[in-house]
Amino acid sequence: MARKESRKTLNKCPKCGTIVDSPTKTWQLIAPIPDSAGRVTITIMGVFECPNCGYKWRGVVSKMKVGGGDVEIEGVKKTITLEERPERSEKVIELDLSELSIEEEE
Repeated sequence: MARKESRKTLNKCPKCGTIVDSPTKTWQLIAPIPDSAGRVTITIMGVFECPNCGYKWRGVVSKMKVGGGDVEIEGVKKTITLEERPERSEKVIELDLSELSIEEEE
């Protein structure tokens, strides 16, 4: 038994097999829950229309995982930093309770 291709081409018409250049309409779907690394998945969907037979179908154009200082686009991980932020030093505040009680008495 022959296997189907592991990865279909999205821009190929399922009815007649004509290759479509680009989707006629695109929109974004944003996942409501981040993954374990804290990244949010943004899926770009599209409507394709065959110029030969006129059949329309929906499909995923691309996927991006954004967050945590890096961007991953369909398995290719790219680290993009928008601006360098210096590390914040921790500020320690020490209070002497005896000084506070003296000020309250006066």
